[in-house]
Amino acid sequence: MSEISEEDLIRATLRGLSRAIILWLVSQKPMSGYHITKEITRLTERRFTSGTIYPLLYELERKGFITGKWTEKGRRRIKYYSITEEGEEILGKIRRLLEKPLREILQNFLGGEA
Repeated sequence: MSEISEEDLIRATLRGLSRAIILWLVSQKPMSGYHITKEITRLTERRFTSGTIYPLLYELERKGFITGKWTEKGRRRIKYYSITEEGEEILGKIRRLLEKPLREILQNFLGGEA
């Protein structure tokens, strides 16, 4: 049995949360893939690349959880993503999942009070 490294565990945890974080971000306001990448990097203090984020955006869009709209910015076209009704529903389910008792576990894990 191979041992999992600390970095592997952190990476796997963030990979599992990435889709939920993206849904949450675009529920706040429409965002470009570039801004989503920067914001996830800021929030997690871990480097995320477009090669990591864009496949997740395409997957979420294909499944109908987000929608993209192209806009013209000077000579550039930028796609802004926003959450759909289906995305809001799944985000609500994720929020409920993080309610008690999982919330208590996470708060204890993070050293806070439940």
